[in-house]
Amino acid sequence: MNKENYYFTSESVSEGHPDKVCDKISDSILDEYLTRDPNSRVAIETMATTNLIIIAGEVKSSGKIKTNEIEEIARKTVKDIGYNLEGFNWEDVEIKIYIHDQSPDIAMGVDSKDDNKSEGAGDQGIMFGYACNETPELMPAPILYSHKILEVLAKKRHSGQVEGILPDSKSQITLYYEAGVPKFVDSIVISTQHVEGVTRNYLKGILQGIIGDVLPYGWFTDKTKLLINPTGNFVIGGPAGDTGLTGRKIIVDTYGGAAPHGGGAFSGKDPTKVDRSAAYIARYLAKNIVAAGISGECTIQLSYAIGISEPLSIYVKTDNTSIVDENVISDFIRENIDLTPRGIMNYLNLNKPIYSKTSAYGHFGRDPGDDGTFSWEKIDLVKTLKNELL
Repeated sequence: MNKENYYFTSESVSEGHPDKVCDKISDSILDEYLTRDPNSRVAIETMATTNLIIIAGEVKSSGKIKTNEIEEIARKTVKDIGYNLEGFNWEDVEIKIYIHDQSPDIAMGVDSKDDNKSEGAGDQGIMFGYACNETPELMPAPILYSHKILEVLAKKRHSGQVEGILPDSKSQITLYYEAGVPKFVDSIVISTQHVEGVTRNYLKGILQGIIGDVLPYGWFTDKTKLLINPTGNFVIGGPAGDTGLTGRKIIVDTYGGAAPHGGGAFSGKDPTKVDRSAAYIARYLAKNIVAAGISGECTIQLSYAIGISEPLSIYVKTDNTSIVDENVISDFIRENIDLTPRGIMNYLNLNKPIYSKTSAYGHFGRDPGDDGTFSWEKIDLVKTLKNELL
C-alpha cells in the first residue's frame, strides 16, 4: 500500500458462519486422518445447508476411517459450534459422505520414488505470505481486530457469560490511516444471530464492552460509527439461512485484503498441498523478517508446479520499508530454507492434527501452541536473520 492517508476495511466471520462450519468439519476430518497416519493425503470438501451436510473428497491413507466415524466427527463439530436449532441441528441433520481414493495421476506427481528425494508439490500455484508492524501480532489491524471481536463474542457465548446470542456472526472494521499508520476506527459493522426477541440495544451493550476490551486505547472515538445488525432481525442464520462451502472465505482466512492471495483455499487439505503449507511458510518468513527489524512490512510470493519439489520462484517485496536489499533477502531464503513440500512440513512440523483450530478467526496472527498449532507464527528465525542480513 502507498504510505498516505486512506481508509481500509476488512471483515471476519465467526465459527458459526455457514462457510466456517464447513471449514471446521473438513479440518476436523483431516486431523483425524493425520492422527491415524501422519502421511495421509487428504482433500476434503464440505457443503452445508438446511438440515443437510455433504462431505466429499479424495484420500490416500493407511489410517482408514469408517463412514460412521466421519459422520460422528461432523456431528460433534456442529455440536461444539453450538447448532441445536430448528433447520440445523447436530443430532438430526442428514449427512451424506462421498470420499474416494486420491487420483493416481496426482499421487504420481507427489510421491517420491526415492527415500532421499523430496516429494513434488501437489499442484501448481502461487502462494503469498505477509507481515507488517501495525500490530504486536505483525498483522494488518483491520482483519486482526475484526477476528478478535468475534472470537471474544464466541467465548462469552460458549461460557454462558452472554445470553440470547447464536453461532452465526460477521464483523467489519474500517480504519483510518495517516501516513500509512492506523489512527482510529471510522466504522464497525457487526451482525450476530440471536434468539427471537433480543433487541439491538441489548446487543449493542454486549458488543460495546467487547470492542472496548479488544481495540487499542483511543481507536474507538465518539465519531466512530457502530452498526449492529443493520438489516434488523437475525434469527435465522447458519446453514439454515445460507448454504456454506469449504474454502470460500480465503480473504478472511489470510490478511483481509491488505496483501495478495494466490487463490487457493486451506481447509481440508493436508500439508503436501502447497496451497496450505507454502502459504504458512511464506507467512513465517515474512513475519520473522519484520520481527527482526529488517523491514516494516514484507510480502513473499512462492510459486510451484505439480510434481516439482523446489519452488519455481521466490519474490520478496517490502514497499521501500527495508534496510536490506530485497534480492539479498530472497537469496538468503533460497539458500537457507528448504521450501520443498517435505522441507516445509519438517521445518514447521505440519504432519500433526493441528488444523481444526485454524478454521475460524484466521490462520495468521495467532499464538503458537505447545501442541504444534500455528507453528508458522513463531519468530525463532529472528536471531539468524539479524546475524546474516544486518
